[in-house]
Parts: sequence; structure tokens; C-alpha cells
Amino acid sequence: MNLKKINEYPKYWAECYGTAPFLPTTREEMDALGWDSCDIIIVTGDAYVDHPSFGMAVIGRVLEAQGFRVGIIAQPEWNNKDAFMALGQPNLYFGITAGNMDSMINRYTADRKLRHDDAYTPNNEGGKRPDRAVLVYSQRCREAYKDTPIVLGGIEASLRRLAHYDYWSDKVRRSVLFDAKADILLFGNAERALVEVSHRIASGEDISTMTDIAGTAVILKEAPAHYKIIDSTRIDKPGKSMVMPNPYATEEVCETNKSKAEAEPVKAQTVQIQPSRHDAFTSAVRLPSYEKLRNDRILYAHASRVMHLEANPYSARALIQLHGDRELWVNKPPIPLTTEEMDFVFGLSYARVPHPSYGKAKIPAYDMIKTSVNIMRGCFGGCSFCSITEHEGRIIQNRSHESILQELEDIRDKVPGFTGTISDLGGPTANMYRLGCSDPRAEKNCRRPSCIFPKICEKLDTDHKHTIDLYRKAREVKGIKKVMIASGVRYDLAIESPEYIKELVTHHVGGYLKIAPEHTEKGTLDLMMKPGMGTYDRFKELFEKYSAEAGKKQYLIPYFISAHPGSTDDDMLNLALWLKKNDYQCDQVQNFYPSPMCNATAMYHSETNPLKRVKYKQREDLFVAKGERQRRLHKALLRYHDPVNWPLIREALISMGKKHLIGDRADCLVPAEGSEAALTPATRRGSSRHGAKRFATKHPNQPDIRKDGTTQRKGSGKPKTHSGSNAQGSGKPQSAGKRPSAPGKPQSRGKPSAKRGARA
Repeated sequence: MNLKKINEYPKYWAECYGTAPFLPTTREEMDALGWDSCDIIIVTGDAYVDHPSFGMAVIGRVLEAQGFRVGIIAQPEWNNKDAFMALGQPNLYFGITAGNMDSMINRYTADRKLRHDDAYTPNNEGGKRPDRAVLVYSQRCREAYKDTPIVLGGIEASLRRLAHYDYWSDKVRRSVLFDAKADILLFGNAERALVEVSHRIASGEDISTMTDIAGTAVILKEAPAHYKIIDSTRIDKPGKSMVMPNPYATEEVCETNKSKAEAEPVKAQTVQIQPSRHDAFTSAVRLPSYEKLRNDRILYAHASRVMHLEANPYSARALIQLHGDRELWVNKPPIPLTTEEMDFVFGLSYARVPHPSYGKAKIPAYDMIKTSVNIMRGCFGGCSFCSITEHEGRIIQNRSHESILQELEDIRDKVPGFTGTISDLGGPTANMYRLGCSDPRAEKNCRRPSCIFPKICEKLDTDHKHTIDLYRKAREVKGIKKVMIASGVRYDLAIESPEYIKELVTHHVGGYLKIAPEHTEKGTLDLMMKPGMGTYDRFKELFEKYSAEAGKKQYLIPYFISAHPGSTDDDMLNLALWLKKNDYQCDQVQNFYPSPMCNATAMYHSETNPLKRVKYKQREDLFVAKGERQRRLHKALLRYHDPVNWPLIREALISMGKKHLIGDRADCLVPAEGSEAALTPATRRGSSRHGAKRFATKHPNQPDIRKDGTTQRKGSGKPKTHSGSNAQGSGKPQSAGKRPSAPGKPQSRGKPSAKRGARA
């Protein structure tokens, strides 16, 4: 495939204006740069931080490097069009993004309660962006300048590109492209599509003719004539009973006649790759219409499954979906950026600080990621509760060592108050850097959503040597005293490389390491597409071994999800008992958050399993915790140690026939009724000095953390762990690994979506 690289386009004529210290946000700043107008104006729901972990900065600097004059309207007042006219009418188009996080996840908790803070806003102030920001911003731009094209991008638009279940309204909504009345939607890491769209508009082409760009969705009156349209039921017919060898087995299977034990170079004639019977360039898949999906939850699960099957950027077919009398046309996903292109994106002239107009105001998301580095994008884990794979794809996009080391030097030289500690070298998953399929032909035809579930694919290269070498080089950069790894580590991959675990534990763990088993019960873990607890135990064994060899006392911080689809009351009880047995206490727990497009959200809505062929009859129905009381119970079981939850847990244990788990014995989960009377008032209120801090997981045998990050043993009282909330979509900043999406990135946990966005 002969693609034009994003750094090889002829520059637009406005290149003569050079590089701006900051992209202008006012007319006065435009005047200082000598601009009479902007070619492109980006409207974003985040404060403007000129840093590669923020989507608006990434797309702004990428477009500037193409020669365009780019302005930023950050967190505008949205009740009228005035703020959207502040920079005048753009010559080419408005680019609309809700920001690094979905505006609804940013604004509401998993229990649909209103948040009063916003990590992407100066001074953490809530309420600075509207609900469904992409829709509101688009409507105001259309009011301001009716004929100016509108381009949607970012995580909110990306995950709503098709008809989708909306948790907050509890119904299936149309593609956001229809409600926003925009001209085109860019999904995923959109630099490639963004650059092409911009140059084609600049050359005079009408945006309505741009229907063939990978990574875009458009509205058409009818399907393109040269495409063969295949109904989705021919690919995955509801009602057909078939036993699959793995959750996503399809007609496109890659097989080898050699087992992993016989490891030796694979010969071409021993590999049988069965490509799709349909040409991805001349055929498209028709999904059930929006009108059908909104009234049929089983059909919705089927549509979600088919959408996930058509996710390989090299072999996926376009998707078409009827909305009323118009067709939604979703082109195949964007081709991943090469290392050269990734280096280009991250090597642009970022100021690496917030816009000066914010003065001394603190922006929590920036404070969290200002000394972290995003080394890669994408995730081939495919966890069903996470949207990273749906947004960034499962093919890892890597930066070179040279580019990453240069950014370390930029941090050292540009970040105010830098102390010598790099807070993270990571991405959506810390240890997927430069890992991928060892067979290019297989990679281009494979349709599995995960390379490591139900087991690690025999074709996956799990050698961590590139990551180990990077860590060693990073430690040698002058002025860098410590390099931490804060992104989640995929421990089932890590145990394939004990040398990596040793390197990580010896040099890059500051006492605590976040990992995410998510649950303990096999049934739930299979629905999550996560490994069993035996893998966790093996990693824990190696972690403790190498910590001891390094002469360090270090601890694992495990993350868990409550109320995940398929997790029954008994499953949650078993998880609680495991936590108590292992002396873990989880604080700041949130329930599963059904974010758009991920597999677990389809499970939540349909109450059936879309990881298997969906059938109207004899389907696999799932228990799904819905309703306030049921979700409160699952959350309470994860916080079995909190006296506030004891009455609810006692009631549940009695109704489950588990009354023997109530009492003062070591094997009991909660004490008998009346035990609360012996507690101190502070403990009953949950307002002790420990309870007031937001720790995701607290282990009774861990030391206190001072403000300077050092540890301290207390003679009495329970020590605590140093960790953030484990809540999916918690609204707390992440780190750069989830970071920049162009025009925005995934999130799942709620940290800056440009990088990690979800649990590893």
C-alpha cells in the first residue's frame, strides 16, 4: 500500500508565517502574529495546554506544520454563538472536539451523579463544558457561520460514529454525525485523515466529495455504486448455532502447522492464511439500521460484534448503516502511523505548558502528565470494558528511541520546576512498546480483537528487549535522576520476559506498581477478556523475587471492577473474600462505566454475550447488575471493610444463604450487627486522615507516603498505598499514554486520554 506520509505533503502557502509560540486564542494574538484570519479553528472542551498529551495541541501543531494558520477556541461559553466568532470565520473549516475525555464521562459518575470538578479545566473547576459537547459546539459553529464546513474528531465523536447505546439516557442514539449536523467525522488517531482532508479542502475540493478517506465517516444519500453491500447477518447470522474455538473465530483464520514448542523460523509453505472472501476495497457490510437497533437489544449485540470484526485497518470493510432515509458510511479504520510519522508528530514545537492566559491557575491533568512521555499508541489487549482498541486500534504505533530521548531532554529544559524525575514512560499499556505480530501477512488478515486472549497468540512477538533498552538509555540522559513507570503493566505479557520484570522492579518502581487483574472469577474474567488469577500469581511471585534481590520493599496495587456485566452477586462475594484473605482494602471504588462502543457496554445493554455468535434462541444470557441497589451492593462488596457498607452486605449475605460469613471469625467477611458501636466517630464517618485520601487500593502492610514521595513506617495505625482511583472513566487525569488523540483519544479510566485511557 503506497500511502503518502503526513510529513511529505506540499506546504500550504501560509507556511510563511512560521511557527507560533502558542496557537492564538484571541484576535489580539492573531494580530501579534500578523494574521488577518485563521485557516482552521479548533474548538475544544479542554483548557488549551500546548503539550503532546493534549489532543488540541497535537492536531493544532500537526496542521501548523502543514502550513496552515490554526486558532484555538478553548472551553467557550456555549449559550450563544458569540464566543465561536471570536477569531472570525475560518477560511477552511471548524474542527470540533469535546477534548481528551468524553464530556459525559467527564461530567457524570458511573452512578450518573454530577461531578463538580474537571481535571482539564483551570483550578479543577467543573461545568466549563456542556453535556454532549460535540453536538453543542457544532450547533453554535453552524449558527455563527452557516456555510463553513464542520469536521468532528476526538474520543467523544470517535466512539459515537455509529448508532450506539447511550448509558446516560439509557437508549440507543443515532450516530453523532447526524445530531451534530457536521460534514465529516474523523475517528481513531486521526492525523492521517486530518492532513488529507485539510489539503483537499485547501485545494478547492468540496468536502461533500470526500467519501473515500480511511478513518472517516460521512452521510450519503445512497451507497457508492461500485461497492458490493453484504448484509451483516451473512457474516454473523443471529440464530445460527455454531461452536467457536475462540470468542472471535471467523472465516478469516490464520493457522500454523507448528506448535510453539517447535519454535523455529516459520516457512511460507507451512502457514495457511485464509483471507476474507470479500475485497475490502469493493465490498461493505450493512449493519442493522438505527431504527431497528433502538428497539432490539439482541440485534444491537449482533451489530456490535460485527463492528468489532471489521476493525483491522488493512482488511476491514466499510460499514454502512441506515438512519431514516440517509446512509451512514463509515470507511475502514485509519492505517497506523509509521515510526517516522510518530516521531514527526511528537517532535513538533510544543511549548509544553498551558497557555499564558491561565496565569498561575492549576490544571490537574497537566500537572499529572507534564513530566510523562507517551512512547506508543494502541493496544492489542482487547479488554471488553475498555474502548482503547476501538479508538486507537490494536496495532501498536511506536516512537523511536531517539525521539523519546529527545523529549526527555525537552522536559528537562522546558518544564518549569523539573526536579529530575520522569513520572512515566508509557502508553495505554506500559509494556506493549514495539510488540506486535511476527507475520505481516497474518497481521493484515487477522480479525481477532485480542492478540493475548484467550491465550497469547503464537505469532505475537513478546520480546521486551526494545523496552528494556529504552529504559536503560533513559536513565543515562543527563539531568534525569529517576524514571518511573506509571502506565499499567500487562502482566500476562510481562511474565513472558522475566528480564523485563527484573529491570522494571529494580529501577522503575517507586514502591508501588499498578496492575489490573480486574476480577478473580474465571467466568467474569472471560467476559472481560482478561487472564486468570494464576497469571497474576506468577507475576506477583517474580515481582517479589526481584524486589527482594534489589533489596527493596515494594508492593503491587491491584485494580478491580465492580458490577461488570456477567459478574453475579456470588462472583463479587468471592472477589471480596479474596481481597480480605490477601489483606487488600479498596477505596474510591467505582462501578463499571458503560462507555460507548466497547464490548462490555453491548453486554450491559443487551444482557447477552457478543463475544460469541449472537443468537435469538439458545443465546448466552448474562446477569447484569442494573439498578441503584444492585450496583451499590457490588460496590459495597469491594469495600467490605467500610462500616457504612456492613448493613447492606449483611442483608445480602443472609438472602444468599451465606449467613456464616457474618461474625468475628477470621473467615467472616463482615462483623455481626452492633459492631459499629465500638468504632470511633471518625471511622464511622469514613473521615479519618487515611479515608480522606483518594487511594484506589489500600494494603494494611504498606508504609505511609510522605508528600515528598518517600515512605515512612508508623509504629501503629494502618499504612496506606500511593495510588489513584481505579474507577473506569473516573474523570481523573491519566497520563500521557492515554494521551493525545488526534483529534483526541480514548479514555476508559478517565486520565488524559492521549495515552493510557484504560487499564492494562
